[in-house]
Amino acid sequence: MRVIEVTSLDASGLDVYGTLTEAQLRNRLEPEKGLFIAESPKVISVALDTGMEPVSLLCERKHIEGDARCIIERCPEDMPIYTGSRELLAKLTGYTLTRGVLCAMRRSKPLSPEKICQKAHRIVVLHGVVDTTNVGAIFRSAAALGMDAVLMTRDSCDPLNRRAVRVSMGSVFLVPWTWLDADDGIPASTIHKLKKMGFSTAAMALRHDDISIDDPKLKATDRLALIMGTEGDGLPEAIIDAADYVVKIPMHHGVDSLNVGNAAAIAFWELTYRT
Repeated sequence: MRVIEVTSLDASGLDVYGTLTEAQLRNRLEPEKGLFIAESPKVISVALDTGMEPVSLLCERKHIEGDARCIIERCPEDMPIYTGSRELLAKLTGYTLTRGVLCAMRRSKPLSPEKICQKAHRIVVLHGVVDTTNVGAIFRSAAALGMDAVLMTRDSCDPLNRRAVRVSMGSVFLVPWTWLDADDGIPASTIHKLKKMGFSTAAMALRHDDISIDDPKLKATDRLALIMGTEGDGLPEAIIDAADYVVKIPMHHGVDSLNVGNAAAIAFWELTYRT
């Protein structure tokens, strides 16, 4: 066990927990060097269970033989474990570590959409969903309610953002996901890629020709991609026009829409693939 007592916020190796931004952690120029932060023993355990590689650990002294002990036992012996007082660590991270343990982990090499969707029956495509809480909640629902994969357009929030990981309770490690690029910035090319992979496409939107989420033909579809849009503007018209189905969740009392995280949970439950 390589325990390092933190006495200065400028100590080597601490930048991942304090000064580096999410974009710097992600390291787009050199993805193989990208990192992310997992928080709390439960979430870190889920990440380790799925093969994520730990780089370092940060926790209060009391947690080394307490909440972090089971995590430390699963990590390389020479991996640095930074520790210090709650007050000092709060200055470093910008908030009090209520769960006491942070772990810097290496990002896995992203797989292609074709690879992760090869055997999938139900996938969700997030188009421009930027809120970290919504992305985390969608991943948690996707894992619990039977989605086989999540595809993200590049203008969506990174699922390995610290808050998204925390909100998902580690579900971002349980559901395969990757980025889906639109050709030359043309939104409708997203639909073309999905159809080429063998999916029927369902755009979640309100329109004159929409159908209800419980329509039997949706449930009977063998391979279905649900496409969900931004929190404010929804999906681009080009995507809605190109989709096989435009799908709505019936509402009451004049309400026209739900938060995208809530809508995702309802859609996943209704359309889970059932053999």
